[in-house]
Amino acid sequence: MNYIEELGVKAKACKGELANASTGQKNDALLEIAHILRRCMPKIIEANKLDLENAVRRNMTTSLQDRLRLDEKRIEGIACACEKLTALEDPIGEIISGSVRPNGMRITKVRVPMGVVGIIYEARPNVTVDAAALCLKSGNAVILRGGKEAFNSNKILCDLMRQAVQTAGFSPDIIQLVENTDRAIATQMMQANGYIDVLIPRGGAQLIKAVVQNATVPVIETGTGNCHVYVDSTASVDMAVDIVDNGKTQRPSVCNAVETCLVHRDIAEDFLPKLKARLDEHNVEIRGCELTRMILGAENVTPADEDDYATEFGDYILAVRVVDGLADALEHIAKYSTGHSECVVTESLYVAEEFQSRVDSACVYVNCSTRFTDGEEFGLGAEVGISTQKLHARGPMGLKELTTTKFLINGSGQIRS
Repeated sequence: MNYIEELGVKAKACKGELANASTGQKNDALLEIAHILRRCMPKIIEANKLDLENAVRRNMTTSLQDRLRLDEKRIEGIACACEKLTALEDPIGEIISGSVRPNGMRITKVRVPMGVVGIIYEARPNVTVDAAALCLKSGNAVILRGGKEAFNSNKILCDLMRQAVQTAGFSPDIIQLVENTDRAIATQMMQANGYIDVLIPRGGAQLIKAVVQNATVPVIETGTGNCHVYVDSTASVDMAVDIVDNGKTQRPSVCNAVETCLVHRDIAEDFLPKLKARLDEHNVEIRGCELTRMILGAENVTPADEDDYATEFGDYILAVRVVDGLADALEHIAKYSTGHSECVVTESLYVAEEFQSRVDSACVYVNCSTRFTDGEEFGLGAEVGISTQKLHARGPMGLKELTTTKFLINGSGQIRS
């Protein structure tokens, strides 16, 4: 029996108690988690400090260090997210549909937990708590495998959560952390059939690709975010500047940050200088097409190539292209988008409706920032990831996306002829 199978055995042994727990019991455990996170803030920050020091030694980019960092404000936000989950409706036991057959059988379709959820993610320790809390409320045991960059942070967070759920009356093994960061262990998770019911990768393109290509257990593919904003000819320039700036600079390392801005030719000369002036405040590098370079000055814009338009930068870099109109923008998005989040800024109802109808992404915005693609912002509580696939779950994955269904059939002696 390998390392992951040992964790899987423990998870399977306790998943039933969680699956059948009452909403009150699960909420009590979430409140205990929130309480212990607040009480142990200094310990968490001290552990996170070790990870940040290692990140500096490894020359991790500033934006990735930001994703790794935990401070009092962020820990308080994580604790609040746990509390907010207690206010959300428990999906388990929800009756989705029902019918009575001509022979008198009553058939009811109800919502039930997945069972054991495996989550592989990178250097974002907040995911450790978000994922565990969502799995807890949705009745699932969870096995967490974070990146080595956040190991000390993940370890203290997981240890504290295990204490909290035990205080609330559950086995601590409903939440387990993979403490061996060897890549071979990740492969074991991908192939832990019979132990892990569903595997969710959350991270960069390479991680997700590796999981999708190597997994034999079912996978819900969360997506990389090559997100676009198209500024239409009718757009309010000031609104467009605000939306692109927010999408790029508010937190550039996350998957819902804007990576490419497409600008209608008719508004480009007015819009682009104002956008550049705003982005200059954050030292954003612009990589643009020839017309963008003509408008802004060749010395101010790096020439953009195919790779730039296909890249999720996760940094203070923005690709820009001037397009002839909506059709050109839609063609560009269809070619380069990862199916995550796209936005159009426009005052035209026709353009807005066409954009939302024709763009094939999980989240399609009109006149608001792509940074809202988030479980909490959508009212789902914390999220376990943003799904860009089309089976079972798409977009921010909250409680219901961590469930499946089963049919309950009640009869009175019916047999099939």
